[in-house]
Amino acid sequence: MTGTGKYENLLQRCASLEPVPTAVAHPCEASALAGAIEAGGKNLITPILVGPGAKIREVAAAAGIALGSVRIVEAAHSHESAAKAVALVRSGEAELLMKGSLHTDELLGAVVARETGLRTGRRISHVFIMDVPTYHKVLIVTDAAINIAPALEDKVDICQNAIDLARALGLERPKVAILAAVETVNSKMPSTIDAACLCKMADRGQIKGALLDGPLAFDNAISKQAAEIKGITSEVAGDPDILLVPDLEAGNILAKQLTFLANADSAGLVLGARVPIILTSRADSVRSRIASCGVAVIAAHARRRAHATA
Repeated sequence: MTGTGKYENLLQRCASLEPVPTAVAHPCEASALAGAIEAGGKNLITPILVGPGAKIREVAAAAGIALGSVRIVEAAHSHESAAKAVALVRSGEAELLMKGSLHTDELLGAVVARETGLRTGRRISHVFIMDVPTYHKVLIVTDAAINIAPALEDKVDICQNAIDLARALGLERPKVAILAAVETVNSKMPSTIDAACLCKMADRGQIKGALLDGPLAFDNAISKQAAEIKGITSEVAGDPDILLVPDLEAGNILAKQLTFLANADSAGLVLGARVPIILTSRADSVRSRIASCGVAVIAAHARRRAHATA
């Protein structure tokens, strides 16, 4: 997944995979509906649209979207759409969950419901899978959308979720840069202490399957030259696959800077639930939604293989 057309390479990998049944919660806006239907047309997913049927058909007609024989599961409103979409996953009828045009909190509320949701022992977290034109490979940024001020224990799950995804995408030993404002441990900056702890936890096997380094300032993480100038010797510096941010505000600002200043494309997924959740913004392009589906499909097939060999 290096060089130009990183997303296209990713989608090519999906060509040999069978489409994954996907519950699409409340696709009652043109971009959300088009993303699901186009992903179905590319044989990435088999969409199951969950929401008010009349409204979905009205949106499709107005936007010139051909629904064809796509299954629609009737739900009166967005809250019921979220609950019914989650129920389709619990019953095994769907292996992916996709956000339509409802609020993220509404969908995740149904996901984390104690008795009827999709919880696991892992904390739920979000990843942006970013195609940054000025960087040499796909870059995963986490968590920039769900965990506001994660504690150290939360960061362990956030990190492991991202590592598991990177491995599903074909990286044998992904490199994780744990970001802070400086590259030295400072007791007045808790993010630097968390970074040092995470690295030691990886050494002890509490975080598995990746090479971690931190704290690293953003320049040292991304630029080998910047790291060398600072005297940092690191296998991660200049070549990370994953950027683990200190908190949601830092991550959100970073991801949006990459999008709007560096012309990066981004796909969005929620990890740590029973199945990957395709979580895109209502402002996202159809291309972004398609890329999110592609990543989710690869993750879903990796999950199938893991269950088959368990």
